[in-house]
Amino acid sequence: MSLQVKPALRKAACFFGQTHNLASLSTEQIAEAGIGRKFQKPTVFENFTVMDNLLLAAPKDKRVVKSLFNKLDADTRDTLDATLQQIRLTDKINKPAGLLSHGQKQWLEIGMLLMQSPKLILLDEPVAGMTDAETEHTAELCLRLKKNHTLVVVEHDMTFIDAISEKVTVLAQGAILAEGTLAEVQANETVIESYLGR
Repeated sequence: MSLQVKPALRKAACFFGQTHNLASLSTEQIAEAGIGRKFQKPTVFENFTVMDNLLLAAPKDKRVVKSLFNKLDADTRDTLDATLQQIRLTDKINKPAGLLSHGQKQWLEIGMLLMQSPKLILLDEPVAGMTDAETEHTAELCLRLKKNHTLVVVEHDMTFIDAISEKVTVLAQGAILAEGTLAEVQANETVIESYLGR
């Protein structure tokens, strides 16, 4: 089964009674609206350490010199420590991001979102290219994130979706085809006909 909803991550998001047209907002405006987006390919600063990547994502003066050399205030330090624990990279804090595994880079980018304290997190194929162990860890991370954030995940790995989802929405050509548990949508005749051609 394939869940093709990538354009939805880029166009509009409606949450907490507000609609946001993501296509008309800058990256900074999207973050300020409380929306964190992570696309399939990790985009971290590979020559910077894990800590530097996280601090660059923190909401403050974004000039590089200010970001890297300012003394950390207590709130930023607390957020940094909590984020490192969440993404389980505390022991990699001083390691250059380019030396991380693919899965660790994905977790670091999720951590960069967490530094911005988003209300809504949009994840596009977060486990693509991961090992089984990394996929399992990412499922655990998503389950922890769900306690404090609204998550919308686009993913083709149905085992992963089954591990993290409460509700699955299947889209076809931008329209909702079915909603329910994974078992319900997999048994839905319209979904079967649309995706399997029967």
